[in-house]
Amino acid sequence: MIAKITHKGKSYNLDLDKPIDISIPLRVGKENVNAWYSKPVSIEPVRMGDWIGDVKQGGYVNFRDIMFNPHGNGTHTECVGHISKEDYTINQSLKKFFFMAELITVLPDEKDGDKIITKQHIENCLGDKRPEAIVIRTLDNHISKINKQYSNTNPPYLHHEAAELIDALGIDHLLIDLPSVDKEVDEGKLLAHHSFWQYPHNTKLERTITEMIYVPNNVFDGTYLLNIQIASFENDASPSKPLLFQLNVAL
Repeated sequence: MIAKITHKGKSYNLDLDKPIDISIPLRVGKENVNAWYSKPVSIEPVRMGDWIGDVKQGGYVNFRDIMFNPHGNGTHTECVGHISKEDYTINQSLKKFFFMAELITVLPDEKDGDKIITKQHIENCLGDKRPEAIVIRTLDNHISKINKQYSNTNPPYLHHEAAELIDALGIDHLLIDLPSVDKEVDEGKLLAHHSFWQYPHNTKLERTITEMIYVPNNVFDGTYLLNIQIASFENDASPSKPLLFQLNVAL
């Protein structure tokens, strides 16, 4: 299905039948991507006496319990409730689902044993563009990101000055292919989270951060239409399915 959208005076065509899925699905077992020492995803049939919710084992239907941690077990979208004393939820915070997004690719700088995405990276990649969302792909962009075990590996992270710039540019949705925008062990400071959401003094309640995405190498940097799909959890975060749609300038 071909659709047409207009943004800031420009018209674009896009094929709604050809989304680019940049989520990592929740899968059973230790090969599923994992962070924060979370337990692996568990999907088990319900058992009640002789009854079992598994057709393969003689049940009438498949009826399963699922256990997971949204922050540790895969692609997820979170709201400011992740760091706030107040009980903000992603279901109440995310009210729009389509955004003009800029996909950028960066090679983090190395400093004192850390790999850091800097303010300069963001400035160089965006130039004068002011998208509603930014999608950050980091190098080396190996396919192993979809099953990487991140706990105790000190992954790359976003410097708080880069997060401050993203805030200043008015970007409301930040997506990244790492388990967190912040350093794995930072004494609980969470500087990038606080800078992006401007919590607690000028809190941007409508903003979201999506972590642990994976953008394939054959998807080129540039402008896309982004669709963020979540489950309706009244929780600070939900498993999510961000989709990119390629835009073609309408003639």
